[in-house]
Amino acid sequence: MWKDKQDGRRADEVDLDGPAPSFESTRSDAGQDVSAFVGKGVVFKGTITYHGTVRIDGTLEGEIHTEGVLLVGEEAVITAKVTAGTIVCKGKITGDIHAKDKMKLRAPAIIDGGVTTPMLSIEEGVLFNGTLEMEQPVRPIQRETVLHPVGTVGDIPLRKVNG
Repeated sequence: MWKDKQDGRRADEVDLDGPAPSFESTRSDAGQDVSAFVGKGVVFKGTITYHGTVRIDGTLEGEIHTEGVLLVGEEAVITAKVTAGTIVCKGKITGDIHAKDKMKLRAPAIIDGGVTTPMLSIEEGVLFNGTLEMEQPVRPIQRETVLHPVGTVGDIPLRKVNG
């Protein structure tokens, strides 16, 4: 299901330990295009809505909305309502969080608030204060179609009635 990279990491893993992207580099360490970047020392107040990957290493207050990936660096401080596809966090998030696909909490992350996600992984050393709601991932409903041979209903053959 997940292909392993040559360095032993799975293809869905993101490396937040590496350097943050510069203005010349718009790709994260995992090779994902970074759509937005809030750097260390930057304070942003407002709403971020985006497609793709965003990395936060500074301070953000407000809301974050995406179907993509949210990378929260170790020195990031987020006070917001967060909705994302996948969240990988090493920093601090205060507020309600909804990860539609999965959420990964890596040490020394601090979470204060409610989390809703179908899949959660927490490393040793993470501080989690809040609630957790595990929801079922959205999957298409598969229905079995029962086929009957022509001229029968269930196990009873139909008879032709003359009249």
